[in-house]
Amino acid sequence: MMEKPSESTIFWTWTDEAPALATLSLFPIIRAFTRQTGIRVELADISLAGRILANFPEWLTEAQRVPDWLTRLGDLTLKPEANIIKLPNISASVPQLVDAVRELQAQGYAIPDYPEAPEDDGERDIRARYDIVLGSAVNPVIREGNSDRRLPPAVKAYARKHPRKLGAWSPDSPTHVSHMSRGDFYESERAVTVERVGAALYEFVADDGAVTVLKKGPELGEGDILDAAVLNVRRLRAFYREEIADARERGILFSLHVKATMMKVSDPVIFGHAVSTFLEPVFAKHADLFARLGINPDNGLGELYARIESLGPEARAGLESDIRKTLEERPELAMVDSERGITNLHVPNNVIIDASIPAMIRDSGKMWGPDGRLHDTKAVIPDRCYATIYKAIVEDCVKNGAFDPATMGSVPNIGLMAQQAEEYGSHDKTFIAPGPGVIRVRCADTGETLISRTVEPGDIFRSCRTTDASVRDWVLLAVRRARRSDTPAVFWLDPARGHDAEVLRKVERDLAGCDLRGLDIRVMTPVAAMEFSLGRVRRGLDTISVTGNVLRDYLTDLFPILEVGTSGKMLSIVPLLAGGGMFETGAGGSAPKHVRQFIKENYLRWDSLGEFSNLAASLQHMGTAFRNATASLLSETLEDAIGAFLENDRSPARKLGGIDCRGSHFYLALYWARALADRAGDTPLGARFTLLARRLAENEEKIHAELIAVQGRPVDMGGYYHPDLARTSAAMRPSPVLNAVIDDPGI
Repeated sequence: MMEKPSESTIFWTWTDEAPALATLSLFPIIRAFTRQTGIRVELADISLAGRILANFPEWLTEAQRVPDWLTRLGDLTLKPEANIIKLPNISASVPQLVDAVRELQAQGYAIPDYPEAPEDDGERDIRARYDIVLGSAVNPVIREGNSDRRLPPAVKAYARKHPRKLGAWSPDSPTHVSHMSRGDFYESERAVTVERVGAALYEFVADDGAVTVLKKGPELGEGDILDAAVLNVRRLRAFYREEIADARERGILFSLHVKATMMKVSDPVIFGHAVSTFLEPVFAKHADLFARLGINPDNGLGELYARIESLGPEARAGLESDIRKTLEERPELAMVDSERGITNLHVPNNVIIDASIPAMIRDSGKMWGPDGRLHDTKAVIPDRCYATIYKAIVEDCVKNGAFDPATMGSVPNIGLMAQQAEEYGSHDKTFIAPGPGVIRVRCADTGETLISRTVEPGDIFRSCRTTDASVRDWVLLAVRRARRSDTPAVFWLDPARGHDAEVLRKVERDLAGCDLRGLDIRVMTPVAAMEFSLGRVRRGLDTISVTGNVLRDYLTDLFPILEVGTSGKMLSIVPLLAGGGMFETGAGGSAPKHVRQFIKENYLRWDSLGEFSNLAASLQHMGTAFRNATASLLSETLEDAIGAFLENDRSPARKLGGIDCRGSHFYLALYWARALADRAGDTPLGARFTLLARRLAENEEKIHAELIAVQGRPVDMGGYYHPDLARTSAAMRPSPVLNAVIDDPGI
């Protein structure tokens, strides 16, 4: 059991890859600034490796066991004193999970292998424990509130003064978005508002009448929205065939855009059908061989290539010849990494739509091809629920050209995500149809059928629940944000979609109880909302998007990437329903690339500006909620420091020889100490930070030189998913002078 945290405790999450490395440099600085203030900042390990180990305590020695921090934080979110800073974590695909397990085993952790095809109850139990870790395992647990995401004013001001250049668009660009017109989730979705409390029961009813219980639960509350939809895989594969042929005919790249990380059950299957359709002649001809090798297209081409390495030379040569022949007949694939030959269909976790589409828009509607050059692209997004908003922005760019970061407005977001809302909470209610029949949802108590959908073998059935309380909170948050910022707010809701129609009724109900005088609050379909927002963006005007969970995710990557180059600089505040606060830093899509560079060159380009901004918001929350004057002072001076940081351009440089994130952390510490010294005045706190500021300033040249001197040499982290902390921490704190100042208990 975790001790009851005080109102003065901040939990800083230890995650993965570049954010974890940056934490090793930044966290000692944060501890130094909060030392002797009564404010505690504690690390909570929710990394992929940490989550794996926490699920298998009985397989480990006493010394190897780790706390289940994810469960602890989930419990904490239900308490008013909760204060959590959440950094980006790995949303693991199966290949990533398997790699992490192997690394831990090599380090002496006797955890079991991941059983891809469990054969008995023991293996099914192991598989179930690992499946908890897959995909977006963290977010549904700790997001007990709705989201308020926006660019900090200082970041936006800096971006306008120092705009990034976006690629020009041609009015003749053949780049476009393709989506299904029949058989997708959008067409099949149905929704109901539940009238009484009771447990849901998910069942598959085969054509012969046999009934199989798929899942019991969750408990539905009065007023909750329950929806269900089916993606027909027969139509999905027909759609892929048409789009592959069309891309070949047009001479443009074929690229798939889904989110196999967050949508960890449905989207790997959608991805897998793209893989097996793209190489359909090969999968048909070698079906028996692929079955013997255990090749699962859901894991991508990378696994296919890896597994055929076990074949004899003759068999492998024949198979590779068939693959080459088929690829020659196909359009070229968009590349994740042209130098390494990593295609868009190699690994499911590489396909992250909210990162890949903005990058395409930024690069003139082009993606990288096998030749290492940018090419026009067919962006394939099968399901229409959200494909249409990307289609709208691509068409806008073709018509009106690229955006101008120096003048463009922003699209902040109020997102409905509390209590596992909508699609991101569907993982445990997503099923692959075992045969022809019906999947239905019944009330376990009364037997009443709430929703049912007809399925064919292999179809993807997805069901979501959205609580009434989360919708009410979302609407009120949107109204508060619109009033505080004096900005129009638009609810992105499509009445032709089953789920949205039910949400719209609640929105109209809740808005009727709000004081809307002087506010511009609108409801639009997603396409109309996108077009309206883009028109304002091009005029330099801001527009609040009020959206569901997936659109929250997509939009808060899309617009910041165009405006400031990354979503990592977003201020993401989650006012928890119980009164606490969670503060999320931006996406970590570039984190693996940064780690590779760090290992090769001892240079980490990760930009911690998102961490700085969210720490300021966390301290501000503590100061306001619990009348903690010291926390308020730390927050206000940190905001001042961020302004100085941006004005002096202390973000990581693009090339070796300049400062990386470690240098950024040093300069933030210097500016923060100066701001505190000025604001605290003639007090013990002021004297302390005056001393700290003086010592940092006096040693600036030495510290800078020590940080630069280590660049250009390789780093041995002792592990990727579970690095050796002593070794890696030493690499991330290479300045003895800075360490001596920061670690001095007298300061």
